[in-house]
Amino acid sequence: MSTFASTRHHPQGGPSRLPTDYRTTLFRRLAWEGTVPLEIRVDSKELPANSDRGLECYFMQAPRVSYLPLLMPEIRRFLMDVVFDETAAKGLKEDDWWFETEEGALLKWHWPVGLIYDTHTVAASVRNPISSLNSMTTPLRLILHLASPPTEKLLLSPSTESCKQAFMGQLKEADFIRWGNTKRITGLRKAEQDGLWEGIKDHNFDDFWRVASKVIPTTSPTRPQSPLPLSSTSMHSRPPSADTATSPDRDDAYNVRNVPVRMYLPDGPVIQEPVPPILEDGSPHTLSHFLSAHLPLLFPPRPPPPPPSRANPNPQAPPVRELAYALVQGVLSPSEAEMAWLGACMIGADGWLNICVGILRN
Repeated sequence: MSTFASTRHHPQGGPSRLPTDYRTTLFRRLAWEGTVPLEIRVDSKELPANSDRGLECYFMQAPRVSYLPLLMPEIRRFLMDVVFDETAAKGLKEDDWWFETEEGALLKWHWPVGLIYDTHTVAASVRNPISSLNSMTTPLRLILHLASPPTEKLLLSPSTESCKQAFMGQLKEADFIRWGNTKRITGLRKAEQDGLWEGIKDHNFDDFWRVASKVIPTTSPTRPQSPLPLSSTSMHSRPPSADTATSPDRDDAYNVRNVPVRMYLPDGPVIQEPVPPILEDGSPHTLSHFLSAHLPLLFPPRPPPPPPSRANPNPQAPPVRELAYALVQGVLSPSEAEMAWLGACMIGADGWLNICVGILRN
């Protein structure tokens, strides 16, 4: 049984370029320290000769921000020390190893472990809706294969370097959607870019966010409750590079061009959307508005309240039956959550806000 150590803290080498509100840091740390339970079992048909078949199952508590290639050294060490026969295991090549779920779903090397767990949870909501939410506390059962990887479907090799390159590519794509260019991520020194990946490898919150805070926006504690209306032109075509460097709110989450969002449906397509943080009427773009706009059958818009009367001077909008739910970082997210806030506090380490949609049934 493995449990990753809690986040390590080291003295910071200097202040980050962007001031980060302590509440933003709190939620980022909570998301960072999240873990998921995994049960890893070697395919019984592929066990080397003379292996100990009573110990081929390994349990671990993996960080949500980690990746399968980063877990492989620990898994391999257990198998080599405890399960495999030393002589028979010499012919195994780690490049041929690959994972799938018990249901036969192939696991992608470049997906964060937390995202893999959440997509499996929402997929279970279709197969077994009664227990899908309860399954969020049970281990995700993975089958480890030792040969014949389906390379045409895996897209990447299981090497750490390939995963790192995919991670940096995700960061750059999210950076472009967020700011309209990739100057923030490409402007980092080589040591800083490498430090982002090393922070994930070492599961070091401080090292990672010391650099990531130069790229990811923060939330301002002094943000007005009702932002001034922005025209459609200013929201969608305003070049961020034209912002004045002296503006104190230039790096605020509500001033980005778009929030980079990916929505995952049960056994369905991945919907990638640039989401403006502020609607055209000047109100914050909420999770409820986003889901209703893209999935109105699952998240029907709430009708307006009836007009006031003497009998009911403060009428409330009629309730809407909940047909689905949204998971962000494994958390059931409230519908009133603002997309800009989620994009600053609950994003993945790769810069994307991943929303996994599950089905509710009576």
